[in-house]
Amino acid sequence: MPERSELTLEDYLGILRRRWPIIVVLSVLGCGAGFATARFLPKRYTSQTLVLVQQPTVSGDYVKPVVGENTTERLSSMQQEILSRSRLEPVIQQFGLYRAELNRIPMEDLVERLRRAVTVTPLAPMAQTNARGLPGFTISVDFGDPRMAQQICSAITSMFMEENLQLRQRQAEQTTQFLGKQLEDAKGKLDEQDMKLASFQRRYLGSLPDDEAMNINILQGLNAQLDAATQAISRAQQDKTFAESSLNEQLTEWKATQEGHSPQTQQQQLAALQTQLADLKSKYTDDHPDVIRVRNDIETLRKKITDAGSEGDSTNTVKSNQTSVEPAAIQLLRAQIHSNDEAIKEHAAEEGQIQQRIKLYQSRIEASPGVEQEYKQLTRDYQTALDFYNDLLKKRDQSAMATDLEKRQEGEQFQVLDPANLPDNPSFPKRLNFGLGGLAAGLALGCGLTAVLEMRDTSLRSERDVELLLHLPVIATIPTLKASSRKEPSITSAA
Repeated sequence: MPERSELTLEDYLGILRRRWPIIVVLSVLGCGAGFATARFLPKRYTSQTLVLVQQPTVSGDYVKPVVGENTTERLSSMQQEILSRSRLEPVIQQFGLYRAELNRIPMEDLVERLRRAVTVTPLAPMAQTNARGLPGFTISVDFGDPRMAQQICSAITSMFMEENLQLRQRQAEQTTQFLGKQLEDAKGKLDEQDMKLASFQRRYLGSLPDDEAMNINILQGLNAQLDAATQAISRAQQDKTFAESSLNEQLTEWKATQEGHSPQTQQQQLAALQTQLADLKSKYTDDHPDVIRVRNDIETLRKKITDAGSEGDSTNTVKSNQTSVEPAAIQLLRAQIHSNDEAIKEHAAEEGQIQQRIKLYQSRIEASPGVEQEYKQLTRDYQTALDFYNDLLKKRDQSAMATDLEKRQEGEQFQVLDPANLPDNPSFPKRLNFGLGGLAAGLALGCGLTAVLEMRDTSLRSERDVELLLHLPVIATIPTLKASSRKEPSITSAA
């Protein structure tokens, strides 16, 4: 075939009419070879099981799961664990797989062959549900014996289910133990902070921030008590000064009477007591002890005067009966002075105690800002430790409930929906696939061979072939004449 710039549909149809036997023969031979190959290749059977991920029976709002990783990650880790040599080698020995090859092939190669025969495929969640979790997965086992494939698939499925149970229980128990250990450490830190806070409260008892208002109120009360004690001392000193003045006057008169210069009668004593009573009433109420005492002395002296008048009292008799004993008025004044001294001492001691307490509460109020700052730091540390302890305690309790839930097998479990099936037809080789593959290969080979033959063919079959070969226009053509030999003659053209 001469070179052409572009082949048209008419050219392709002409090639197909000329070369169709080659294409058909090679296609039929390829299809037959594919079916023959599928028949003589060793057959493999696939047993498959469907496992669904069953959600916990108790809602996560009540018992929060402690297994942190999602189901897809856990399935991947379990697949690595189950398809390891330590787990597959017992399966080979249990079912007696590859007996004819045990002596000449290493165990590692046999384990790898069995590992390639096992396929774990996660199921995709439904798009309408917007679910993110793993709904389930399938386990497929390819093997030469269909019954053996079913048994191996069942064994692998059981291993996945047991591994899931053990893994969840182990993770739950480890989480509970870890939280328990953390809880013990947190309790130790909380006790330490509690001891620090208690020691601080004992050391600064009464100076804590909560006691500041109480300290101010107590200080105000102590200042009022101090004023009252000071006033009481002042009154006692005034009473003492007045009593001392009266005593000096009484002593002067009494001594003069004893010496005979200015005799003092009971009427004069009565007048002095009345004067003293009037002075006391100007300062105290009628219920004051000093007022009551002087009033009693006046009544007693009046009674004596009345008794002395009825018996014919005389000045000589009184003088003769006088002794060196001080009169009652003088004794009362001395007692009053002594009482005032005792009162002054008592109020002075009370005043000293009040001043000491005032200093104490003033020092507490002055130290309150620094104590408050340190107290806030200790309280904040204690509250932080307490919150951490309570949080760990809550998590430990939740983990314990989740662990108990896993032990009861009420958590997330694997459930076999479709047990491992016994395959009736081999999964490899597929005769139809091999036949179609052979047909496609024969067709491709026929087309390739046709292309090669056409490229090597130099026949001129159209006007365009002549023009491309001679680079001259065609003037006339002779139509094709069919001879008895049915051979297609060449086209003769005149240029």
